[in-house]
Amino acid sequence: MSVSGIDGAAVRALRDERIDWRFKGMPSEAFGSTVGEFLARRPRISSSGFVGPLLVLDDDAMEHNLRTMARWCAEHGLRLAPHGKTTMAPRLFERQLEHGAWGITAANVSQLRVYRAFGVRRVLLANELVDPHGLAWLAGELADDPDFSVACWVDSVRGVELMTEALGAPRRPLDVLVELGDPGGRTGVRTLAEAVEVADAVAASPALRLVGVAGYEATAAHDLTDHDLSIVDTHMTRLREVVSELAGRGRFEHLEEVVVTAGGSAYFDQVAEALAAPWPVPAVPVLRSGGYVTHDDGLYRKMSPFGRQHRLAGDEPPFRPAMRIWSQVVSRPEAGLALLTMGRRDVSFDQHLPEPQVVRGEDGSVRDLAPGSCRVTSLADQHAFLALEPGTEVRVGDWLGFGLSHPCTVFDKWPLIPVVDGDEVVDLVRTFF
Repeated sequence: MSVSGIDGAAVRALRDERIDWRFKGMPSEAFGSTVGEFLARRPRISSSGFVGPLLVLDDDAMEHNLRTMARWCAEHGLRLAPHGKTTMAPRLFERQLEHGAWGITAANVSQLRVYRAFGVRRVLLANELVDPHGLAWLAGELADDPDFSVACWVDSVRGVELMTEALGAPRRPLDVLVELGDPGGRTGVRTLAEAVEVADAVAASPALRLVGVAGYEATAAHDLTDHDLSIVDTHMTRLREVVSELAGRGRFEHLEEVVVTAGGSAYFDQVAEALAAPWPVPAVPVLRSGGYVTHDDGLYRKMSPFGRQHRLAGDEPPFRPAMRIWSQVVSRPEAGLALLTMGRRDVSFDQHLPEPQVVRGEDGSVRDLAPGSCRVTSLADQHAFLALEPGTEVRVGDWLGFGLSHPCTVFDKWPLIPVVDGDEVVDLVRTFF
């Protein structure tokens, strides 16, 4: 086990996996080679036989984002437990932990099993868990590994009862946080009285231990209007009220530190301001933002505090988009239209369509596309429809590079992703969805 909180040997062992037909986009000449053997050849995206469409990650941009977020959290007195569902990539978890992440967040037991396969030591399970089979497995993990720390959410007395029934008298109690929700939102108690009721039920359970309070500020906020920004502030105020009430009732007296956590990738500046303020208990303020590692060219470019310069205090450097997909033009069936070899099976489309940015020449050189010269109008399963303005030079056979929006719905489509330094492939990131 490495000091970073993940089993480094298990991550390194991914380099022993053999490349074959399971991994789309990979060169056929790499089939049969291990990842490590292939990387030792110093392959290049433009000349080593990769086939399109092909998602790549920019190594320098990711490193910049990792350093930026680590520094920002340190300056604001926050711990970071980034949501691993964004990438489900143990190698990227390792890099996040190496840059000081306090832990990794999961959303369900299947994700948590991936984390445990790679020895992730501290996990927040940002969801309720009442499945008896999942709870039994988790109890076994806690019993077998004294260095493993996990905490999940609770938001109902019924949930506490089901958890207690499934766990019985475990060797180690399962840590839980009372979750605060918003009216019309997702999970979480809606009122202070409900939070107290749930906390009381946890205190009476022999299988559970209350360790804090959790929230998610963005369930009812979807944009950057003053109304939505005020929703975020209101949620954080309510979170503080729950912590104060439970502290006043002695529900944290058994703890040296109380975990208080919130924070997605859109409003973490407001969350940080609220979490960093003094608490009535010794608090560990934990941010759960996960999209920062790759950022994007759509949703988070617009919503992230590091994409909203007018909301930044000081001169923090912004995040940089690290995702790009390369796709080839295969048809020009009519004027003003090109068809490319990427579709809904390859790219995200739940927030914004891919953004055409560059063309790669036959010699491997890359040139920018003129702004507004073309745009993706729709996606089929395996095709992109590209509308071209008059005079735009796009030919059959050209390779175009596109920026993408919302990394959470990109990574799940790619089990093995090249990481590039310019045109050279410096790593292959394995995902587990």
